[in-house]
Amino acid sequence: MSFKKDTDGMELGECTRNPGYQDEDGGGSVPDTGTGVPGEKEEEDSASVKLDSAEEYTQLKPYAGMPKEVLLLYSSQARYRVPREILFWLTVACTLTLVALTITVIALSPRCLSWWQVSPVYQIYPRSFKDSDGDGVGDLKGIQDQLHHFEYLNIKSIWISPFYRSPMKDFGYDVEDFRDIDPLFGTMEDFEELLAEMHSKGLKLIMDFIPNHTSDRHRWFNLSRTRDPHYEDYYVWADCNASAPKPNNWVSVFGNSSWTYDEVRGQCYLHQFLKEQPDLNFRNEHVRKEMIDIIHFWLKKGVDGFRMDAVKHILEAAHLRDEPQVDPNKPPESITTEWDLYHDYTTSQPGLHDLLRGWRAEMDGYSREPGRYRFMVTESYDYHEVDKTMMYYGTPLVKESDFPFNFYLLDLSHNTSGLWVKHLVHLWMDNMPRGQWANWVVGNHDRPRIASSAGQTYIRVINMLLLTLPGTPTTYYGEEIGMENINVTDSQIQDPAGKYNASASRDPERSPMQWSDDMNAGFNNKTNTTWLPVHPDYRTINVEVQKQDEDSVLSQYRSLSRLRQSHLPLHRGWFCYVHADASVFAYLRELDGLNQAFLIVLNFGKQSVTTDLSSIRELPDQLEVLMSTNQENRGKVLQKSRIPTGAGEGLVFEYYTHTRFNPNHPAQCYISEKACYLRVMDILYTC
Repeated sequence: MSFKKDTDGMELGECTRNPGYQDEDGGGSVPDTGTGVPGEKEEEDSASVKLDSAEEYTQLKPYAGMPKEVLLLYSSQARYRVPREILFWLTVACTLTLVALTITVIALSPRCLSWWQVSPVYQIYPRSFKDSDGDGVGDLKGIQDQLHHFEYLNIKSIWISPFYRSPMKDFGYDVEDFRDIDPLFGTMEDFEELLAEMHSKGLKLIMDFIPNHTSDRHRWFNLSRTRDPHYEDYYVWADCNASAPKPNNWVSVFGNSSWTYDEVRGQCYLHQFLKEQPDLNFRNEHVRKEMIDIIHFWLKKGVDGFRMDAVKHILEAAHLRDEPQVDPNKPPESITTEWDLYHDYTTSQPGLHDLLRGWRAEMDGYSREPGRYRFMVTESYDYHEVDKTMMYYGTPLVKESDFPFNFYLLDLSHNTSGLWVKHLVHLWMDNMPRGQWANWVVGNHDRPRIASSAGQTYIRVINMLLLTLPGTPTTYYGEEIGMENINVTDSQIQDPAGKYNASASRDPERSPMQWSDDMNAGFNNKTNTTWLPVHPDYRTINVEVQKQDEDSVLSQYRSLSRLRQSHLPLHRGWFCYVHADASVFAYLRELDGLNQAFLIVLNFGKQSVTTDLSSIRELPDQLEVLMSTNQENRGKVLQKSRIPTGAGEGLVFEYYTHTRFNPNHPAQCYISEKACYLRVMDILYTC
């Protein structure tokens, strides 16, 4: 059988007849008769099918293994082509929509908070934290033994005061070797084990970096005093002699002249602190390179950040002129303390911020790996000159420190009132550059413990303040349990400042950490030795006892730390003042788009009061106490027109509302980086 070829049709390729083929009407295959002219069978086996392109081909249906020509014939039909094209374009549209949505979410999402923003910073004074070898002085292994304490408190950022090799004239702030560990604290291997263990637990280590000066036993100083050509100008030298007047009237932070005559060199060297702490000359390019190399050394070890010590003293005026006296009528020979002079030539000199920004740039080179941001905080006591402190944030174009330490809350004890606390908080918030991150400090190794200066009555409400304000709180070891200063007799004084002036001793706030009611408060369990006396109240004020008490200072601190991290309004929302009077300071924490908000009411006064917040329309009439420093008040429902608090009591109210406070009161509200919550997608976006 054969089909004639036609130009209007198409030709099917050769095929072999299937003996088992049946027609549509059920007929069997046509048998081969075996007759015909020569070549007839070959023609039949290679028959061609003539089709009219205007007619739909219906003789054959799609089947497995069909030739390409048949497949193409059917695939071009509308009933197959149209669904296929619809599916294709739907896939393209969905893909483009997902890509666009992803790009939009990324573009609109606010920056994720870094590790130094989500957790309080905890300061360890290593001599006093935990002694592991029984010599009476804390050490690195002792810190490693107590890392579980930070996990318990939900703290991720640990700042450890100096542990460099040092003669210990200023307990580590007089550095003999910036690349070594003092044997008193352990070895470099101990440090590396501590750092590795911290990182394995998700903890970050911040080191003290001391750029202003070295020890007089440092190799550089010994080479400088002998006028080695390379090291001759590593320090600040000036002509003088042992009997003649000093080069100028500059006074040390610790008192008396900032100049000491060196017999080996025959000149005076500058020291803004102890005479055993000569100031480096940062106008020397080799000194600048040495300090950058030291930064690289520790960053390569894996440290997560630096606290830059005493930065305002790094540069001095090259002309070495006398500084103006605070009291011009005071005899020059009676100028013996830093408070007698205006420090126009020894602090915050031009070029200081260029140095710090250069160090910041070096650290940024190590911050590119995800999760390994290197943190930088500066220490500078500028007192009433808050504008100088704010300069350490840098500029909108050039970054400097992540934040300078905020020491203004150290003055909390000067006046226990809500208005005073608001003033101290506002002093920072109102001067902080737009978009920067706040921080709060109420104690450190140089200042009396807040539980002693303000009183035990207020330690709970102060911790509540720290952990509910916007920004990063800093906790000095022992504040989480309410440790107080110790009394130190003249014979027990260890601090060099105290030996010059007993009333200026910093020993009282440096007593051993109180871990338990065991011998030496659990600080040293091996021998009955401690470098400073343990506070006599250690049997009742210690970590172990307070862990068992849900109403203790420690338990409250832990609950507040967890609350802060788990609720968006508390760690990145708006901060708004709502009330302040002679006793109470109250504020809101809220986030745009989120109906959850918090009201914090803190009584810093000396008596119980009732606060009326009925004028705050954005607050619901009834408020439930989520947390109180007085456990009996937790869970109570109070009227906003009558909120009672006792002296030293703090309340955290959680409430839900669709009305935000900040849009109607912009002058009373602050936020570091504005973000809004999108409930539909459960995400934050920049708004």
